[in-house]
Amino acid sequence: MAVPKVNEKLLEDLQVMGFPHARATRALYYSGNSSLEEAITWMVDHENDTDIDEIPLVDVDIDIDASPSFPITEEMRRRAVALIANNLRDQESNKKKNLALRKAEKEEEQRARDNILKKLEQDKLNRRSKHGLPLESQANVRSSPAIVVKQEKISKPVYTTTKIEHLRECLRSLKREHKGENTRIRRAFETLLVYVGNVVKNPKEEKYRKIRLSNPLFHDRVGSLNGGVEFLELCGFERTDDFLHLPSEKVDMELLSSAGFVLNSAMTNPFFGLLST
Repeated sequence: MAVPKVNEKLLEDLQVMGFPHARATRALYYSGNSSLEEAITWMVDHENDTDIDEIPLVDVDIDIDASPSFPITEEMRRRAVALIANNLRDQESNKKKNLALRKAEKEEEQRARDNILKKLEQDKLNRRSKHGLPLESQANVRSSPAIVVKQEKISKPVYTTTKIEHLRECLRSLKREHKGENTRIRRAFETLLVYVGNVVKNPKEEKYRKIRLSNPLFHDRVGSLNGGVEFLELCGFERTDDFLHLPSEKVDMELLSSAGFVLNSAMTNPFFGLLST
């Protein structure tokens, strides 16, 4: 395969008019090297070809007579200018599209970084509240109002902070005891959250404050795991025969709300139970 020979004078004229070397060569070759007008007409007809700016390759070289230069008419110049203008517009359009894509990618990266920073700041709040420390940066933390309210409740009395740590350690132990059983652990946490949440929503309803230990569903999801029953006992439930019962006079709404917060943290924090405190 070889690059075909084209009329050098016509090729030079096309390049002077602003056409790329490869496109001019292709146009002259496929238009028969007859004239500038034929070459420009070919380029107009094939401007959307994907290979228009590729040098054509042929099997056999074709001898081209050095024909005299053709005068460039006003029509030929106009069509050449129009082609070049269209090409520039396409390039500008593609440039704008690429810039828009890069901008969107950068915005997505920034949102991801903001989410990571938000989580790190929230985790810092959680650690400070766990140890009963004041939430000095709370006003600057980009967290939801609901979470801020929960943090304020947890950080009030010292005894509550101590109980929260016992609840947290109970869940840590449960996760360590059943290492590798991630699905089972998450199901246990979700079930515990349902039991605690039901009491918080319906503190006067006896049925929500009484759990049968022999219930197959309870045993499978909570009772059979080391630490499952203990967590409920820390929430105020007491063993009575075959039941776990939370007496109405011992319902501590603040403690139960804190227990729900700890459970939620255990399910959403990927490092929960992996780091010693």
